[in-house]
Amino acid sequence: MEGEEDIFRNKITIGVCVMEKKVKCGSEAFSGPMLEILERLQAFGEFEIVHFGDKVILEEPIERWPICDCLIAFYSSGYPLEKAEAYAALRKPFLVNELGQQHLLHDRRDVYERLEMFGLPVPRYALVNREFPNQELDYFVEEEDFIEVHGNRFWKPFVEKPVHGDDHSIMIYYPSSAGGGMKELFRKVGNRSSEFHPEVRRVRREGSYIYEEFMPTGGTDVKVYTVGPEYAHAEARKSPVVDGVVMRNPDGKEVRYPVLLTPIEKEMSREVCMAFSQAVCGFDLLRSEGRSYVCDVNGWSFVKNSYKYYDDAACVLRKMFLDAKAPHLSSTIPPTLPWKVNKPDQPFEGLTRQGSGIIGTFGHSEELRCVIAIIRHGDRTPKQKVKLKVTEEKLLNLMLKYNGGRPRAETKLKSAVQLQDLLDATRILVPRTRPDRESDSEADDIEHAEKLRQVKAVLEEGGHFSGIYRKVQLKPLKWVKVAKSNGEGEEEKPVEALMVLKYGGVLTHAGRKQAEELGRYFRNNMYPGEGTGLLRLHSTYRHDLKIYSSDEGRVQMSAAAFAKGLLDLEGQLTPILVSLVSKDSSMLDGLENASSEMEAAKARLNEILTSGNKTVHSSGQPEKPWMVDGNGVPPNASELLPELVRLTKKVTDQVRILAKDECEELVSDVMPPYDQAKALGKTNIDVDRIAAGLPCGSEGFLLMFARWRKLERDLYNERKERFDVTQIPDVYDSCKYDLLHNAHLNLEGLYELFKVAQLLADGVIPNEYGINPRQKLKIGSKIARRLLGKILIDLRNTREEAISVAELKSAQENNSAIHSNGREDKDYHSKSQSKIEYTRRGSFASERSVDPDDDDDKETKYRLDPKYANVKTPDRHVRTRLYFTSESHIHSLMNVLRYCNLDESLQGEPSLVCDSALERLCRTKELDYMSNIVLRLFENTAVALEDPKKFRIEMTFSRGADLSPLEGNDSEAASLHQEHTLPIMGPERLQEVGSCLTLETMEKMIRPFAMPAEDFPPPSIPQGFSGYFSKSAVLERLVNLWPFHKHSNSNGK
Repeated sequence: MEGEEDIFRNKITIGVCVMEKKVKCGSEAFSGPMLEILERLQAFGEFEIVHFGDKVILEEPIERWPICDCLIAFYSSGYPLEKAEAYAALRKPFLVNELGQQHLLHDRRDVYERLEMFGLPVPRYALVNREFPNQELDYFVEEEDFIEVHGNRFWKPFVEKPVHGDDHSIMIYYPSSAGGGMKELFRKVGNRSSEFHPEVRRVRREGSYIYEEFMPTGGTDVKVYTVGPEYAHAEARKSPVVDGVVMRNPDGKEVRYPVLLTPIEKEMSREVCMAFSQAVCGFDLLRSEGRSYVCDVNGWSFVKNSYKYYDDAACVLRKMFLDAKAPHLSSTIPPTLPWKVNKPDQPFEGLTRQGSGIIGTFGHSEELRCVIAIIRHGDRTPKQKVKLKVTEEKLLNLMLKYNGGRPRAETKLKSAVQLQDLLDATRILVPRTRPDRESDSEADDIEHAEKLRQVKAVLEEGGHFSGIYRKVQLKPLKWVKVAKSNGEGEEEKPVEALMVLKYGGVLTHAGRKQAEELGRYFRNNMYPGEGTGLLRLHSTYRHDLKIYSSDEGRVQMSAAAFAKGLLDLEGQLTPILVSLVSKDSSMLDGLENASSEMEAAKARLNEILTSGNKTVHSSGQPEKPWMVDGNGVPPNASELLPELVRLTKKVTDQVRILAKDECEELVSDVMPPYDQAKALGKTNIDVDRIAAGLPCGSEGFLLMFARWRKLERDLYNERKERFDVTQIPDVYDSCKYDLLHNAHLNLEGLYELFKVAQLLADGVIPNEYGINPRQKLKIGSKIARRLLGKILIDLRNTREEAISVAELKSAQENNSAIHSNGREDKDYHSKSQSKIEYTRRGSFASERSVDPDDDDDKETKYRLDPKYANVKTPDRHVRTRLYFTSESHIHSLMNVLRYCNLDESLQGEPSLVCDSALERLCRTKELDYMSNIVLRLFENTAVALEDPKKFRIEMTFSRGADLSPLEGNDSEAASLHQEHTLPIMGPERLQEVGSCLTLETMEKMIRPFAMPAEDFPPPSIPQGFSGYFSKSAVLERLVNLWPFHKHSNSNGK
């Protein structure tokens, strides 16, 4: 009996002074983390655990609280922190977490101040302190797309956090150039952690807030959990910023994946732990632009559902307690942990989104390493332009207002405030004819009034200004000298200006649906062996994804919708766009580099179309029709052109009657205005508008008539008796749009017009990018030069990363005996560990890629922690690069791929595209909406690194939207037609089955036409997102995960 009492007296007493809800989670299969760790501590036989309980904590005086050697105490809702502080002062136990410092965690201002005091990086932020709700502050300014606090400007997107740490209602405000709106983040409610509100554009004013720069993290958040200053465990989860849907496993737990911290992040974890004197501490880490930032500190936090972590935490806490209260005892970890006896192994979660590796039709020894896709945007409304000369003083003054008062300077109006000013002025002017103007005829005045009405209708379209789809240019044309207002001399004043309104080209509900479904197709088919496991691949940092878009709104939204399908996201597109899509107009926009060659091609094309004789120049074998000048132009083109004009006039006359009968005021009384903000996330038609006999989408009959009337006028000049063949694609575009979206209007002759326009467009569109293969190659290489260079960089980096991983794995296998002899307690970090981490920083920096465009020189290589991950293949990595662009870049890239062997430097080389595919491409006249070119890089793991066949490339293409439902009469066609949506054609091979296109060959054939890596200019802040990231050159900044950090210790701490 006496011996037992001695043993008990020798035990260290650990007091658990926390609310009972924090100790365990009922009787469920997985007990709470606290209980798991306490049970392990008790199993060592060195500790006695004493639970205070809620009744003692809340009701008993501190003098009657149990006496203990070590105290675990932390604040939670309803916890008397001051009472616990008094107890600690009375009994002086060893505190795992200091109590006084926990007050700091209640105020985010104090948290950020403390972080900065210790030199820890935080997002750029500013404080707005109010003494009472809605207090006006002279240092706070709010404009449409930014706020200013003490002169410190924050462009949208920015984050708004309440200063109180217990208030978890955090807002993110999005720029009008991305669609606007606000996303509210909150603590998980069911399967939701955020909600998007497209109509909210103004910040809150009822309290005090922190405003900080939004950090792009690739849709992934990192939670870090410290147990003492020398141990940190990190987990990645899907960020609530993207779609707000919590990803859960079959047990209903949120899915998180352990990831390795970089040496710098480990040191940051140590500093956070010490700054707040909280040994057990959780905090949020943002990985952005190759740097890491602390954005929140939570205090006491444990990892959920990780037996390995529970083991680690118990061992670290044991050493902490022994060092504090029994330093004479050994803290060496026993060879077998006491709780391991008769303890079942941690079960494998068996997620439904589990991948299965690369095994299948591509060979047992091949693994997918890279997917590069170049994708055209989805279905859109026809692009439109209105030009008119204006002399009205209100419009001229508006031009001066926004160009700084410079009479000869051009003005661009795009923001909501600017467009609203223009709309207000136009509404006043529409009923009137132009004052003080000597018109050539009454017809001129009527036409001018009609154009002003069109401008008004365009500006009123959509319910609000998103800043994505409408822009106005005002260019001064004439000036007069007038006396200055102060009477001192003269100054210039504009009296006439050219107004150019560009609108349309809006991604339709069908376009969003097409992009989302193509994303789902990629998820399930482009990653062999993974299936829906791509989602897990992405969540665990094993998927290195970047999505690029041109500057056009339809392209950006197509990219966001595709990402939504690819990553199984939900909700509105604006948060997805801002979080995941990068704009790069220099790579994916513009035809300026090839403008002179394209003009020459169009002139030659006009000659072929209108002459009635199709001149043939064959630069190759006659059996290859794609080598013929003007291939695809119908032989009877000169006869089809008058028919095209006749049918266009027929359709225009019918729409004129509909527009004449339309009274917009009456219509708006019956139908609510079309809200383009809400439409951004919809993939179905507006049934009410269709039932009311209105055009689909936001276009009214007035704008529909303006569209057709312009086509009629531009297509054929009756006075000069001249056809403008460059209008053929626009006529075809409008036909296709109305046949799909406005068939319910029953326009007579529309289908016949579509067929004639299609015949001509099939000849015109491909030949605008070159009349023959050599010209196509020249034009294509000029338009796609930067994109081609970027693709080569992607492939090169993937190869280098794959080789690095292979070499590292080989080295690890050779040294496995050394690692297996290591003692586990070495991973619970001696004091010298942090010094070792600092010495690693130099080698860490040297392992970054030097790719100037991919910005890998600024990106850390993050990776999964395989020991905690429950993932079968932690070495499995895939790099994905998605480039969303317009028709011009798809044609240009395809022309380079199929005709690159015609270059003088590559004489005698076969084409990258096989003859059968060249023939299919020749018959494929149109690369329609969502058409795409996909390059997949495979690594043969069974051959030596130096073998040319180590890496092979597979090329496929898709023609995009399938037009057959527009022509068919079966039930499937009727269903698709009713939904206003066309299916996307599946991929077709560009190489023979069984052929092997090596990466080496691909590089040799493409390099002459690609921008060299060293010529890539330094990246700049994308237009439209200026101020988006002050430290960033590009919007994307998603994490890279290769190569493995060669100097990380085996335990990954």
